Amino acid sequence: MDPLHITEFGSERYLEKVQQSQAQTQANASQGQGAVSTLLQSPFILPIRESGATGSDVGAKSNEQKRPEKKGFSSWRNRFTKPPAVPPSSICEQPERRPSLPESATKQPLPFDHLFAALPNELQVEIIASLPLSDVLNLRLASKSLHALVSLNEVPITRYHLDHHIPAYAKRLYPLPQGRSLNFHYLCGIWHRLHVAAKLSHLMCQLIIREQLLLNTEEKRKQYAPQTERMRRRLIPILFTVFHFFETYRKLHLKYMAEHDGLGLSKTPYTVNPIEAEIMNMYDDRTLLRVHEAFPLVIWAFCRRLRPPSYVGRVERSLRGYLKERPPDEVHAAVLCLGGMREVLRLWEVKGYNARRAAVDAWYESILHEQPVEPEPKRRRGMLGLKRKKSSFNMGKTNGHGHEAQHGANDVSAARGKQPDSLVFHTSLAAGMPMAALSKDESKLLYPDLPVLQRIWLVTAEAMILDRKIVERPAHIHRNAQVFTDLISESGIDEEDQWLYGTTAPESVRPNLDAIEEDPDE
Repeated sequence: MDPLHITEFGSERYLEKVQQSQAQTQANASQGQGAVSTLLQSPFILPIRESGATGSDVGAKSNEQKRPEKKGFSSWRNRFTKPPAVPPSSICEQPERRPSLPESATKQPLPFDHLFAALPNELQVEIIASLPLSDVLNLRLASKSLHALVSLNEVPITRYHLDHHIPAYAKRLYPLPQGRSLNFHYLCGIWHRLHVAAKLSHLMCQLIIREQLLLNTEEKRKQYAPQTERMRRRLIPILFTVFHFFETYRKLHLKYMAEHDGLGLSKTPYTVNPIEAEIMNMYDDRTLLRVHEAFPLVIWAFCRRLRPPSYVGRVERSLRGYLKERPPDEVHAAVLCLGGMREVLRLWEVKGYNARRAAVDAWYESILHEQPVEPEPKRRRGMLGLKRKKSSFNMGKTNGHGHEAQHGANDVSAARGKQPDSLVFHTSLAAGMPMAALSKDESKLLYPDLPVLQRIWLVTAEAMILDRKIVERPAHIHRNAQVFTDLISESGIDEEDQWLYGTTAPESVRPNLDAIEEDPDE
């Protein structure tokens, strides 16, 4: 026979025996060794740490349980069919199994600042714009990068707040000036006026409840709480308009006197105050009528706050310590026309009549006379005058980074009237708050030309209401009791919210009630 055929025949017999041995091995494994099947894993299953150790242990046990086979051709065959045995050294070196922790416990979440910094700038600006305005301004103190991010994106942040938080009546009275872009100074100025109006509204409601409605117990005030809330909400737009009136009046009064060579309204004959008429032309008919009806209530509340709490007589006032009388009308007119509603709120919040009355006198003296320069307090000296003086050698030294020197340079530049070289002082908020205090020269110029307290607003507004034909006769203008009824009425509040706020009334104009508690003895 040809040797080639013998070789082919032997190879075929060899393959048949290999297949038979594999089938026998699989049958034995399926009967008593089911764990060996874990070795035959699919290559598409990701390896798991525990499965490798389990498979090696089972493979070792299966090798120990197999019967010894005869040497010869079968032993040479097993070299090709059996898997390589795991050496005992590798089994001994394998680490001990530990219970695995859940995946959420092993992963530590990243800090919020890292997640926020990874976002694109557009998403960061959207997140910052949705925060309250106080948080947006405080965010500039966190780091230089956040300060730059907020300062460079004033326009979109301001636009978002104007569209979602600022009421419609505020934007009508304070439109954006022509030729200027939106910035934080414009937005914060509106919020400042809204805050003053909201706090004064709450204080006026408490005074009306106590003085006019005589609700002296807590139970009666709780029962009257819905009416009080409606009155507070209706007074906020009115007081905001009054803020705008006195702020604009002071500005136009200075302009009028500059154009007439220092001659004010007291030296000019007129039937209708031209400055008040120019301001009231900015208001629509509904706003003008509503403010005119509630204006006497605003003046009454302010004057009542500056009077002693008791009207019994001098004996009771002397026993309580209320020795000073109410300020004259000239002082009230000066506070309203020169200080505005912000000064009214500051004086209103002073606790105690004597302290409040002293604050009024101090403010009134400050606008008329120069404040005396207090002498420098005498320095304390050490024992026998031998106290060691501080050396000035280290005053100019820095800590290695130049912080102290830069801080000293900023102080010197600020003392000379120059802005320090810092990004903080070059923002739009460096312009200051609305209706800031007047200078001494401006106060002395306007004070002799102030109108009489009883004629502020009332005469000019009633004449314009009749001239516009908002009402047919003066008797149709609501007075006193009818004004209270309109303020607490439940009808028409949804339509008023749509007109005043543009949408529903926001809760962001609510004042901080903890900071404006009333005096217990009043």
